[in-house]
Amino acid sequence: MSVGVSAVGFDRRTFLGATGLAVLGGWTGRDRDWDRLRRALTGRLVLPGDADYDTARRPYNTVYASRRPAAVALCASESDVARCLVFAAEERLPVAARGGRHSYAGYSAPEDGLVVDVAALREVRPGPEAVVGGGIALIDLYERLGAAGRLLPAGTCRSVGIGGLALGGGISVVGRKYGLTCDHLRGARVVTPDGSVRVVDEEHEPDLFWALRGGGGGNFGIVTSFRFATDEARDLVPFELRTPAGAAVDVFGAWQEWVVDQPDELWAACRLSSGRRTTAVVSGCWVGTPESLTPVLDRFAAKVPVTRRDLRPMDYPTAMRHYANCLKGCPPFAGTPFVASSRMLRRPLDPARAVGLLDGARSTSVLFDSFGGAIARVGATDTAFPHRDAIASAQVYVDAAGVPEAQARQQVATVRDGMGLDTGYVNYIDPEMPDWRHAYYGPNLPRLQQVARRYDPDHVLAFPQSL
Repeated sequence: MSVGVSAVGFDRRTFLGATGLAVLGGWTGRDRDWDRLRRALTGRLVLPGDADYDTARRPYNTVYASRRPAAVALCASESDVARCLVFAAEERLPVAARGGRHSYAGYSAPEDGLVVDVAALREVRPGPEAVVGGGIALIDLYERLGAAGRLLPAGTCRSVGIGGLALGGGISVVGRKYGLTCDHLRGARVVTPDGSVRVVDEEHEPDLFWALRGGGGGNFGIVTSFRFATDEARDLVPFELRTPAGAAVDVFGAWQEWVVDQPDELWAACRLSSGRRTTAVVSGCWVGTPESLTPVLDRFAAKVPVTRRDLRPMDYPTAMRHYANCLKGCPPFAGTPFVASSRMLRRPLDPARAVGLLDGARSTSVLFDSFGGAIARVGATDTAFPHRDAIASAQVYVDAAGVPEAQARQQVATVRDGMGLDTGYVNYIDPEMPDWRHAYYGPNLPRLQQVARRYDPDHVLAFPQSL
């Protein structure tokens, strides 16, 4: 359903006339009249030469810190988003939405393009069905929901925006109990590249609603507001298990056996980290009490020696602060250079092979997050997220500080391709992922491409891995 012009306070024809675009058509780069767009926005337009341009353009992944967008629109309203998309379409200007600045491949900072920053759209109306602004950061969302006694499964990085995370799926430390973030989506307001604002749910624009649940950010339009079903907040028990040095192969093998047959209340991760000898650390989160968790951990300890158990019971808001490293206040936003990729495990990996990929490597880790539970009870084609039969996701991460980007990418490729898998998670988007369309979208690719052609026929929202 497309919202009428008066509902959003924006008329595309009026805007084109006011900016002169209806007369001038496509301009050359030097002729773009940014002042006209600036006057049309209720928010700010930041241009090169402005005092805060470098701050406004900077991505979280500083591998891409040299990217110089032509402008950054700090949108204050849904109408601002529509005006930006119309401007970009008429100008044939690269354009990308940005919430938390966390695109792994830097796609939210298009070179010589327009960044449509929605971070100011951060309204939250808690309840069993919560209204959530498209640009709010996760830690702020958790604070607002937690104060109302509500829970939404989503990520742990405090400054990630809800938009990109939810649109690509949304892995959570309570995901096996409550599902992916996208599984809780009940509706959205979406600005499509023609400047229309569409109210999307199961009954209105159902194909677009399907695509928004796992089809990845930036492909169909810019979401300005979400409606999420929430659950009653429960007490949680974050935990970490220590195992003997030199036991990484045994630990990872035991972890893979253990996680496939556990209650939904358990989410568990295994991090393999490189060094002279690869190390393995098992951690997780339990929905319940320490007493009810103990026998579940005993089953892991029966497979491999556990030298220490660290259990930290806490309420839901405190647990989210714990995972976000915000128990003593959130540190200021700061980027970091990294290169990353992913695979989805539909079967256990040979643990010796997995550990061997990291032995002797520099600053490389693989984080395996357990799937199953509520995630697996949704069909592979019921939403756009296809990896419902996965037992785990694998995030490959290389710290790129002080090394050439090409060297870091080669190390990522060695681990990614050495696993012998052909899948991937779109939220950990990798510009060098082999056969990325099928890796990220699997059997849902043809339908997603149809939806993209319908809502963005001119490919306004184009980037190297767009649909």
